[in-house]
Amino acid sequence: MLKTLKLVFILFIVFACQKPGKEKESTAYFNAVSGSFPIDSLGLTLIHEHMLVDFIGADSVSPDRWNRDSVVAKVLPFLIEVKKYGVKTIFDCTPSYLAKDPLLLKELCEKSGIRIVTNTGYYGAVGGKYLPEHAFSETAEELSTQWISEFENGIEGTGIKPGFIKISVNEADTLSEIDQKLVRAAGLTHQQTGLQIASHTGTWKTASQEVTILQKMGIDPSAFVWVHAQAEEDFQNYSKAADLGVWISLDGIGWAIDPYVDRLLFAKENGFLNQVLISHDAGWYDPAKQGGGDFQPFTNIFEKLIPALKAKEFTDSDFEMLLIENPKRAFGLD
Repeated sequence: MLKTLKLVFILFIVFACQKPGKEKESTAYFNAVSGSFPIDSLGLTLIHEHMLVDFIGADSVSPDRWNRDSVVAKVLPFLIEVKKYGVKTIFDCTPSYLAKDPLLLKELCEKSGIRIVTNTGYYGAVGGKYLPEHAFSETAEELSTQWISEFENGIEGTGIKPGFIKISVNEADTLSEIDQKLVRAAGLTHQQTGLQIASHTGTWKTASQEVTILQKMGIDPSAFVWVHAQAEEDFQNYSKAADLGVWISLDGIGWAIDPYVDRLLFAKENGFLNQVLISHDAGWYDPAKQGGGDFQPFTNIFEKLIPALKAKEFTDSDFEMLLIENPKRAFGLD
């Protein structure tokens, strides 16, 4: 009896001495091209941008088509510029066979001080122009094996690991066989790695089919980012997606802001701003164009969108949710 009382007293002291309200530290992390970091260090984040994109097609793309030094010279000033707004992390959404270059991204990261996150996965849109031949013959399981290997061992011998899965599908009443396979491969990869699935899509008509495929695999819709959701005209479909837990990504702000003000206002008024991600989809050094072409800055959110939203009574807390908290919740790995 005396031993029991002593044990109770010791436990009482242990719990009494704990600091009230102190939450357990998160163990979630994210993969950047410079290594793995705690998700709490993600900071102000742009979840969809591009440093380099080559549109020549999967059968012709090659690192020989661009000079890394030239790309760095062109892109670096734009990263330094957006860093002044407090940006700490940028997700580069250029997929495989569209000039994804992890070593280029690592150099830009080191020289700018901005963490850059790259991806795994394949891009099926534009009728499969950017898909390698083996994507058509291999099964979803075989494709996912390669993507999982990139997560575990690094991309193409670089040791650089992806921080998310980037796929894309074609707009359709019924997804094509190859597009369905890409979604299943992404689902299998997610199940083994925890990587978030970001799919270049468009309307909810198409995105909802992807979500259904994932649900049939036993995957929660919160693992899915509906990329280019700004293409959806029926705002009620945003509510449907949010109710499922889907991440609604409005990513094209580098090119316009008016369509985004209305959509973000709808999200705030209907209580699902915490399911929305925003970014520019800007940049795009194109090796087919003289000097890489016109590079679109990463600043419209800060210089144009935020002032427009403040006029609609958006608060600093809203912007913190959109640019810091939501990316942390969407892309953290356990």
